[in-house]
Amino acid sequence: MEDLGASEENTFVVDEVRQIIQESVESVLGSAAYINNKVNQWTSSIVEQCLNQLTKLGKPFKYIVTSVIMQKNGAGLHTASSCFWDSATDGSCTIKWENKTMYCVVTVFGLAI
Repeated sequence: MEDLGASEENTFVVDEVRQIIQESVESVLGSAAYINNKVNQWTSSIVEQCLNQLTKLGKPFKYIVTSVIMQKNGAGLHTASSCFWDSATDGSCTIKWENKTMYCVVTVFGLAI
């Protein structure tokens, strides 16, 4: 049983990270309507909140957090990423959040130290 706990301590747990992202996005954006001159502030706040909560987990990881906010106006958005890492410990989680006026896409990459 101890090995299982130790291995989870050193692995990227997607469900744990997903919850952190969801809470961060909801607390920053909530029911806000898209306002162009607030987007920089919102993206910075989301990234900072995610990083603060991830570091509180106390896991031996380096984290990379990205956030994109886009107004809903019919335009397309296509993204891709590729990683060369240890899939036994490292991982990523991407969340797409939306309301009536905007999309928010947040990705967290976790790399074991």
